Amino acid sequence: MKSILSRLLYVLALSPGLLFAAEVDGATLSLAWSMPFAGILLSIALFPLFASHIWHHHFGKITAFWTLLFLVPFAFAFSLHDTVAVIVHALFAEYLPFIILLFSLYTISGGILVWGNLHGSPRLNTALLAIGVLLASVMGTTGAAMLMIRPLLRANDNRKHRVHVVVFFIFLVANIGGGLTPLGDPPLFLGFLKGVSFFWTIEHMLLPVLLSSAVLLVVFYFVDCYFYAREDELLPRDPSPDSPLRLYGTVNFLLLGGVIGAVLLSGLWKPGVAFELMGTPVEWQNLVRDLLMLGLAVVSLKITPRQVRAGNDFNWAPIEEVAKLFAGIFLTIVPVLAILRAGNEGQLAGLVAMVTQTDGAPIDTMYFWMTGLLSGFLDNAPTYLVFFNLAAGDAQALMGSLPQTLLAISMGSVFMGALSYIGNAPNFMVKAIADQRGVPMPSFFGYIGWSCAILLPWFVLLTLLFF
Repeated sequence: MKSILSRLLYVLALSPGLLFAAEVDGATLSLAWSMPFAGILLSIALFPLFASHIWHHHFGKITAFWTLLFLVPFAFAFSLHDTVAVIVHALFAEYLPFIILLFSLYTISGGILVWGNLHGSPRLNTALLAIGVLLASVMGTTGAAMLMIRPLLRANDNRKHRVHVVVFFIFLVANIGGGLTPLGDPPLFLGFLKGVSFFWTIEHMLLPVLLSSAVLLVVFYFVDCYFYAREDELLPRDPSPDSPLRLYGTVNFLLLGGVIGAVLLSGLWKPGVAFELMGTPVEWQNLVRDLLMLGLAVVSLKITPRQVRAGNDFNWAPIEEVAKLFAGIFLTIVPVLAILRAGNEGQLAGLVAMVTQTDGAPIDTMYFWMTGLLSGFLDNAPTYLVFFNLAAGDAQALMGSLPQTLLAISMGSVFMGALSYIGNAPNFMVKAIADQRGVPMPSFFGYIGWSCAILLPWFVLLTLLFF
């Protein structure tokens, strides 16, 4: 082990290059720096498939191992000070705002209980998915997914064939439904903070979202009809018999409105006040936003009756899993994004060349597919930023002279975040809740099989329609 580590240190040390202010110079980095990130992805993919018990009890330790395998060599190749600067930048500029938003939406939506149960027929399931799609762009994919997944699971808890219901839920509610506004999905929110107009997103994403939602809802209806007709024997006793639906914890809708207001505030209010932590600027409006969201989550925990959260089987396991995994992802992804950001000067120059014509003009089709495919496996929020900066880096220029390129980046990051469990944070949350409810969710590769069979043909049609 010591020999392997020393060799890795040697390889990594061949490519030093840290621009201070926690910016890694990707032009001088070797692809060896991407090994820990690839290790996390492979662990997420393979452990649940071949060693699910070990993964369930030790996923945090496994993620920490790969994270340290990046940080320790980095400290040797550069310096302890630079390593701390990278950690601070990843935490304060990316991870904490990301996880605080998810935490607040998860906590508050977990205090809204849709109690009662309807029969999980194809018509009802399609209607529940459609409601989730409508909510996703208003309260975010995380909030909508956490609100709607439990009623959907209860409605189908006496069916044998229900995996496809959760898979389509991830496609529609946890991803595509959030494409209508910057509040819906983290990549669009990041674009909004970079200067993309709120109404530009609505105007240009409206048709792709409506078309995609309508087509996938129709496909789901026929798929569910197929499986429903083969429910030759339901479970001997329905765990939750049919009963009228009632809504509890409605005060949390006001708190969700507060979260939306805090997000909008950080994008519209620019006091110009900031302080630096190890070269990373922390702006006052972002700090206020995060504190407001944390405060609203605490208020929700205080005022929501325990019976309401108990009715949702609310616990911290899903958000804990997301928090641990994405802490490792946001740190180990630093060199990968730096290499991409280096463009033609980095080790992934061939990838950059694929999205650019010889005269320097962007190839929108490739922006859609490259942003999308990388979003499916590198997390869609940071991937959006990479290609946003690669295309122009200026929101006014993109909205003015390159609107199709911005649309390609937006559609790719939002829609193809559904390609894998790690493409968008709510995907993992939904999977974790379904696992807890006894739904035999597909493995990492099994889910990719579903997404390739259902989503990729539609994405080809979207390419022909829009690019």
